[in-house]
Amino acid sequence: MRWLRALGWLALSGVVLFVLAQFVPYGHWTHSNPPVTAEPKWSSPRTRELAARACFDCHSNLTKWPWYSNVAPVSWLVQHDVNGGRSALNFTEWNRAQDGASEAAGKIASGEMPPWFYPIMHPKAKLSKAEQQQLINGLVATFAASPPKGGG
Repeated sequence: MRWLRALGWLALSGVVLFVLAQFVPYGHWTHSNPPVTAEPKWSSPRTRELAARACFDCHSNLTKWPWYSNVAPVSWLVQHDVNGGRSALNFTEWNRAQDGASEAAGKIASGEMPPWFYPIMHPKAKLSKAEQQQLINGLVATFAASPPKGGG
């Protein structure tokens, strides 16, 4: 009987912590999509389509914020990933330096991008091997013809 009471208190504590976490503003209530200032001159519409499908939620100002991005603590992780992605490579702020541009194709080829968990929640972002290669080739061509301003 004692363990049942302890389990009840533990469950109640978990619910209270979950509810209190909803009041931490980071990761929800503040979702924003800043204006698109510039995109690269894409090597083809297909390259943009694949990049939009697999990369834009974290690497652009055109993020689609799913329902779970408003529920802490998941919202904190989503916001952190979007902030990090946008600061490394942002396809919709091509008029600023993009430190991650030179590494993008290699990260896709190595399987580092997208992160393993992203396609689980975003099935449309899962690219076939052929689509991955098209995206890699397209990004290399795009970045060669339209390098980001100030580096990358």
